[in-house]
Amino acid sequence: MMHYAALLSESKVDQEKSGWNPDMEAKHDWGKMIQNVQMHIKGLNWGYKSEMIKQKVKYYNAYASFEDAHTLTLDNGKGKIEKVTADKIVIAVGGRPSYPDIPGDREFGITSDDLFSLSKAPGKTLVVGASYVALECAGFLTALGYDTTVMVRSIFLRGFDQDMANRIGSYMEAYHTKFIRGAVPVKLEKPDPEGKITVTFKQGDEEKTEEYDTVLFAIGRDAVTKGLN
Repeated sequence: MMHYAALLSESKVDQEKSGWNPDMEAKHDWGKMIQNVQMHIKGLNWGYKSEMIKQKVKYYNAYASFEDAHTLTLDNGKGKIEKVTADKIVIAVGGRPSYPDIPGDREFGITSDDLFSLSKAPGKTLVVGASYVALECAGFLTALGYDTTVMVRSIFLRGFDQDMANRIGSYMEAYHTKFIRGAVPVKLEKPDPEGKITVTFKQGDEEKTEEYDTVLFAIGRDAVTKGLN
């Protein structure tokens, strides 16, 4: 939905060329978009649960850990503990976005997951990473009118065809996404609780600083398997 909102913004130029007169100065309403994104996500979740009930699939809203090869202990986080058994157990726990483990990263930074429920507009944003998630987030933030910079450690889209990856980077740059290349963040600070985040980063042999309203980490994901035993 965020990507679609960005496409609607970018289509203003095409509309004008086609004889329409869109308001080129119209500002994006971040709060309204997030409200509708959250409603859509809740609708999807409800739909999945309803379908499982129809198919007579038993649903547990709980954390699981292995007791043995065929037994799980379930903890709903509210004091209720129960055990379930099965002949075969499929592990499909998904993952959570990673943090770079630098000072201030969790205190002042967010991840791509957080972006979908961010209550206020991100403003001037630094996206750390050059994965497809990082570039997608940076692309739609730029299209929605936010000053967006991507910090790239080495290459775009590692593991993908590099000719196409570099073309994507060039396209994004032509459409006003900024890039800091060959750089890694060192620490995040926020001297004024109501002010901007100061990002210290290393680029080559130099250590530099820049201020942002939002710092978004999109550097990969970790499987949520730690508590499974």
